[in-house]
Amino acid sequence: MKVMVTGGAGYIGSHVVKALLGSGYEVLVLDNLDKGHREAVVGGDFIEGDLADKELLDDIFSGHDIEGVIHLAAHSLVGESMEDPGKYYDNNVSRGLNLLEAMINNEVEYMVFSSTAAVYGEPEEIPITEEHPLQPTSVYGESKLFYEKILKRYDQIHGLQYTSLRYFNAAGADPRGEIGEAHEPETHLIPIVLQTVLGKRDELYIFGDDYPTRDGTCIRDYIHVNDLARCHILALEALIEGMPSRIYNLGNGEGYSVREVIKTAEKVTGQKIDAKIGKRRPGDPAALVASAEKAKEELDWKPEYPDLESIIESAWNWHSSGGFS
Repeated sequence: MKVMVTGGAGYIGSHVVKALLGSGYEVLVLDNLDKGHREAVVGGDFIEGDLADKELLDDIFSGHDIEGVIHLAAHSLVGESMEDPGKYYDNNVSRGLNLLEAMINNEVEYMVFSSTAAVYGEPEEIPITEEHPLQPTSVYGESKLFYEKILKRYDQIHGLQYTSLRYFNAAGADPRGEIGEAHEPETHLIPIVLQTVLGKRDELYIFGDDYPTRDGTCIRDYIHVNDLARCHILALEALIEGMPSRIYNLGNGEGYSVREVIKTAEKVTGQKIDAKIGKRRPGDPAALVASAEKAKEELDWKPEYPDLESIIESAWNWHSSGGFS
């Protein structure tokens, strides 16, 4: 079976590609390399291109026997989305529509969609279940929610079956050290902390220490990227086996504060990590923790990296070995 992965040269996408190849799938990666890294694609067919190119999409589907799509291509910076909303609606919604139309035109029936916990906005309850009210506070989260609504309509009208996976905080790296997390600019806490240890950053800031949490800093649910990747395969296989379209949260169900992340990184690296206290960032919820019970029950998915230390250790192994440089 051949699977197309959009955004397969990105952080999560490259781990999904590796997991698919390891499970015996044929893979075709489509990525414009705006944020992705060609060296992160460890196998399969690679096409450099953009979802804006409708002719390219039709050529890909007509020229390859693709049975399913895992759609990860997207812009994903919350702050940027509030400064340049058109960029996010265009890329995450309009170009994603091009993909859906090409799938319908070429009778490709299955999609696993990379969504986000940002569709929930400020949490009303912890842990967050899939039934939590959908009230995104950023354009990024709203663009993902729009696409979920479009998928529901395409299911109703065209019979396109989908699974939407709402990630919490993806973290960690391939345990074998082949691929890992490399963003420019980097906005995720764990790689920022590790870059500070490696001397690639002069200062580390904690954005607010007066939140109503156990130590005053924000709490997040960190899920290992390999656990995310494996769930994409389980979701695709469930669709093929006849499961109706579904939505799942993906997280470990355990929240860790910024200070706890730094303390764990000190243990893993064996180095003292100093951090300065900065002002709160607008729109940062005090706590985001997932309930992933639905995915565990219906997909028989179980995280293999449920603890923060093993997640950070895998990331440290990759960053300290030089990453893609």
